[in-house]
Amino acid sequence: MTKIAVTAASGQLGSQVIQATREIVGKENVIGLARTPSKAAALGVEVRPGNYEACNELENSLANVDTVLLVSGMDAPDKRIGQHRNVIEAAKQAGVRRIVYTSIQGAEENTAFSPIVRSNRQTEEDIRNSGLQWTIGRNGIYIEPDVEYIDTYRQRGEIANCAGDEKCGYTTRHELAYAYSCLLTDPKHDGNTYNLHGEAIGQQQLAEYLNYAFDLNLKYRSMSVAEYREERVAELGEFLGGVIAGIYEGIRQGALNNESHFAAAAGRAHQGWRNYFDGIRAEARLS
Repeated sequence: MTKIAVTAASGQLGSQVIQATREIVGKENVIGLARTPSKAAALGVEVRPGNYEACNELENSLANVDTVLLVSGMDAPDKRIGQHRNVIEAAKQAGVRRIVYTSIQGAEENTAFSPIVRSNRQTEEDIRNSGLQWTIGRNGIYIEPDVEYIDTYRQRGEIANCAGDEKCGYTTRHELAYAYSCLLTDPKHDGNTYNLHGEAIGQQQLAEYLNYAFDLNLKYRSMSVAEYREERVAELGEFLGGVIAGIYEGIRQGALNNESHFAAAAGRAHQGWRNYFDGIRAEARLS
C-alpha cells in the first residue's frame, strides 16, 4: 500500500488532513511530519521529524514514502521559498513519487499580502519543475476566524473592513482536509491546479449568516484600505496587521472571487454556507 506523508502535522490543517486521509487508506499508511513530533503524538499515526530547515532530517523522514503533502510554511516569504525547496529536494532524494502542495489564492501585486502570494507561486513553479508528479491546491480564505471573532463583532455591532462589495471564496479547514485527502490518494489529479473554496459571498452576506447563527443584528461597514490597515496594525502589529489588511484589499480587487474547482478535486460539492452555519447555530445554542 502507498505510504502518504503530511508535513506540518501538528498544525490545524495538517492534523485534519491526516485524519481525513486515515479514513481512506488506514492509519498504518499515513505518516505525519512535524517540527516537534511530540505535538502530533495524539494523531494516532507514525510521526517523524519534519523541520523544513533540516534537509537531511527531511530526507530520512521521507524514506519509503510515495506521496507527500507539503503544507505551506508560515515563515516570512523569502524564507519559506527556501524551506519549501528543502522539502522538494528531500522528497526527490528519498524517492518520493508525488507531491501535493497547499498554495493560496490572493492578489499577486500591490497589497501587503502579495509577497506571500508570490512566494507560493514560486513554490508552485518549483514543484512543477521538480520532475515529480504533482498536484496543487490553492486554498480560499478560512471562514473560521470570522466565527471565532464573534464576541468582538457582537461588541461592535458590525463587521468593518476594506473588502467593499466584492465577494470572497471562503472555505473551512474541514472541507480542505477532505479535498486534500482525495488529492493525496488518487493520482488522476496529477498535473492539475485547483482553486479550493465554496460559494463566494460578500461581507454583508457573511454578516447575515453570522446574524442567523448567533441571533445578532450585525451590519457591514466598508472602510478604506488605509483606514483598515491603520486599525489592523494598531491591534496586531506592523507585519500581521499589514498582511490581514492586504488580504481584504485583495478581496476588494476581486482576487478572491475565482472559479472554484472544489468538486473536481473532492468528487462532491463544497459544503453550503447555510448548512455550515446551521451547525454553528446549533453549537451556539448548546453553549
